[in-house]
Amino acid sequence: MSAPATPREVFGKLTSLISAGRWSELPELYAEDAEVEIVFSPVPPRRVHGRAELRKRFDALGASDAIRLRAENIRVHETDDPEVVIAEFDYEGLYPATGRAFRTANIQVLRVRNGLIVETRDYHDHLAFAVADGRASQLLAALDR
Repeated sequence: MSAPATPREVFGKLTSLISAGRWSELPELYAEDAEVEIVFSPVPPRRVHGRAELRKRFDALGASDAIRLRAENIRVHETDDPEVVIAEFDYEGLYPATGRAFRTANIQVLRVRNGLIVETRDYHDHLAFAVADGRASQLLAALDR
């Protein structure tokens, strides 16, 4: 019997699947009761609870071909906690509907237990995503509320 994947290996799988646009496979990296906090999200939800909710989000991205992302410049930092890694990376992105490409820096703090993601805190530049998607004015209006 092989040992469960390490946090570093799980993060590698996560970014590989995202970069390949294999959204439907992403939920299998998460524990059934995983917690994802999207810290800087300007609009709700800022927390996603459980694999089922994550599956809905990933399925929507995959079905619509709304966005293409490629993770680059990946740096994974080990911590004193063997379940936790901190990953710094860039996304090279494209919104096919607008044809706009973008680049944004990201940080993720992942907790992995028994080879599955149980918790993440995601720090993404949502304004860069919104500008490329053509939704910047909507995003700014939401922030004014």
